[in-house]
Amino acid sequence: MRLVSLCVALMMAAAPALAEDVSYSIDGEAFTGYWAKADAPKGLVLIIHDWDGMTDYERQRADMLAEMGYDAFVLDMFGNDTPTETMDHRIAATGALYQDRDRMKALVQAGVEQAQSLSSVDEMIVTGYCFGGAVALEMARSDMSDMANGYATFHGGLTTPEGQSWSGDEPPVLVLHGGADTSITMQDVASFATELEEAGTTYTLEVYSGAPHAFTVFGSNRYQERADAASWEAFSTFLSEHVSG
Repeated sequence: MRLVSLCVALMMAAAPALAEDVSYSIDGEAFTGYWAKADAPKGLVLIIHDWDGMTDYERQRADMLAEMGYDAFVLDMFGNDTPTETMDHRIAATGALYQDRDRMKALVQAGVEQAQSLSSVDEMIVTGYCFGGAVALEMARSDMSDMANGYATFHGGLTTPEGQSWSGDEPPVLVLHGGADTSITMQDVASFATELEEAGTTYTLEVYSGAPHAFTVFGSNRYQERADAASWEAFSTFLSEHVSG
């Protein structure tokens, strides 16, 4: 009951000190992120959106973080001209980035720079949802990993692509996963944990029974309040442990 009450309280919190869409460009392409500023920020959270692009869902999560005392920036992985209305659109948008990891990293780098230009704090945590979680892990195991104090993924992709690996030198990783996820199975989770164990990477893995893929998405038929509240509390603890404030 305490976990559910925590989540409800956060969703009902007042608006952050400043919250607005932010336009930026990368090599002439137009992108739109979202910036939520805390009154007295303890740290910065970079949010990477799901495969449907930046929506009010990510904006709400950023607002919640600002109310908790963290600056939050939702970066844009697709750009203003990329359609995301249909499943085919989303498969095409994410597939293009999975096939071009250099572009994926360049878009993340630009988002980091935009976030850091807006925030007055140095310490950063990166998190992502579904597709965004896979991108967060891409950043964690790359030469960009030292940009952040830690990486968290909510029901995100866990497969390490060919040619990449975990070294053991990465910042801490938090994985929040639904036990009933049929998109990213428990076999995928076990393989991922084995990889990190063998590498010596510091990680925490939480699995929520009966929770399907995308269990945190408010208002969807996959939303599970218990798992959402428990995962948000785990993430809140992760923030407090890895951002000195």
